Amino acid sequence: MSKVIYSMLFDAVLAVAALLAAIAVRFGNADIGGKLSDSVTLVTIVIFVVAVIFSSHLMEVYDESKNLKKREVVVNVLFGAATSFSLISVAYYLGADAMLGRGILFIALCMFVPLQLISQTLQLIGKRQSRFSRRVLVLGTGDLALQIGEMISSRIHNFTLVGYAFCDTDSGEKTVDTVSPIVPQDRIMGSCDDLLGMAKLNRVDLIVMALSERRGVFPLRDVLRCKLNGIQIMDAPSLYEMAQGKLMLESITPSWFIFSDGFRRNTILNTCKRAIDVALSGFGLLMTLPFFPLIALAIKLDSPGPVLFRQERVGNHERLFVLYKFRTMGQDAEKASGAVWAEKNDPRVTRLGKFFRGSRIDEIPQLINVLKGDMSFIGPRPERLEFVEKLKLVIPFYSKRHFIKPGLTGWAQVRYPYGASVEDAFEKLRYDLYYIKNMGPNLDTLIFFETIKVVLFGYGGR
Repeated sequence: MSKVIYSMLFDAVLAVAALLAAIAVRFGNADIGGKLSDSVTLVTIVIFVVAVIFSSHLMEVYDESKNLKKREVVVNVLFGAATSFSLISVAYYLGADAMLGRGILFIALCMFVPLQLISQTLQLIGKRQSRFSRRVLVLGTGDLALQIGEMISSRIHNFTLVGYAFCDTDSGEKTVDTVSPIVPQDRIMGSCDDLLGMAKLNRVDLIVMALSERRGVFPLRDVLRCKLNGIQIMDAPSLYEMAQGKLMLESITPSWFIFSDGFRRNTILNTCKRAIDVALSGFGLLMTLPFFPLIALAIKLDSPGPVLFRQERVGNHERLFVLYKFRTMGQDAEKASGAVWAEKNDPRVTRLGKFFRGSRIDEIPQLINVLKGDMSFIGPRPERLEFVEKLKLVIPFYSKRHFIKPGLTGWAQVRYPYGASVEDAFEKLRYDLYYIKNMGPNLDTLIFFETIKVVLFGYGGR
């Protein structure tokens, strides 16, 4: 996640440099100082940077979840440039007095694209070249070790798998891992009796602890020697979290929550988050209220029933609140079935409701919930009490998602499609708890941009 933010910031610097170079070409070096003191120039810089970063994000230039090829990177950058030009042209016509001219912006865009291509190509080369990646040794040969090894070998992230090492018990007996190793035999480097020597011989940068059991097996002395010799030590859940952007719930214990870094909340963060919630929800309501009568009329003409749909949801600290949405189903849709998840092509959804759900128009009234303080703009989606009681019984740590306010959008919503089963709820919980652990301005900004992409392309709605 941090790599995405850093990549955006670096491109923002490139965009500013390209625009200043274009100004120098157009007006001459002598006039740059005067131009920079002009408020029009500063507004233009902001518009240009926002347009190119947003367009690049929209065209998935910064998407780390996909193992893109060089040709795909070039295509994404070019499409991003075309989108940037369209957005800048719209801004130019809406506020011609606040722009330096299409010629300068076009020159700046032509300068920015090669710089961005070079930057993205170098990042792609660095990701694929093993000499630029971190060499990882996995300690363990069981199911958990295999899962970590396959994740490392996917090469989506900047890691190279050196191999696996096994450990015997204190009494010298073989463990389950060593008796029946699941990992490929040719990738087993040997026993951890001389872990430091094995790590130095294979130039290991990181050792991942992925033992199926640790009682009587954990090689404390050898791991400590590696740590003191500058080799990073990490457990499997931490590497999984860093690489996948979600938590490995099946390998996490309550003590992990207690001792892990994260899950920090302070007064400043809460105050800033609330201020942003009020500002965004107030602005959103101000912009959309003129359309409420038209939406209400369309709902009434489409099917009988109320315009707004009210439903109790579970909020912060499991307190119930009433959530507002534009109605997208027929009246009394659950009278016969009771509380059930929405399905794909759900027959209960009206014709207009399908459009509202796909475009997220039905969720606009939830801005009222955000303004009231029942919800935040970003956080885990609020679930119904009937589902929460069921999921708490079958999914470990499910109640932990209620330690913060639910959100209008969230990390799970932009990373995982609509959930309609216990399995989906478990997978989304991985993302929700990751957000709660790592919540902050950087992650919220990334979710905000991802949400715009989801809304524009209609991902995940039912």
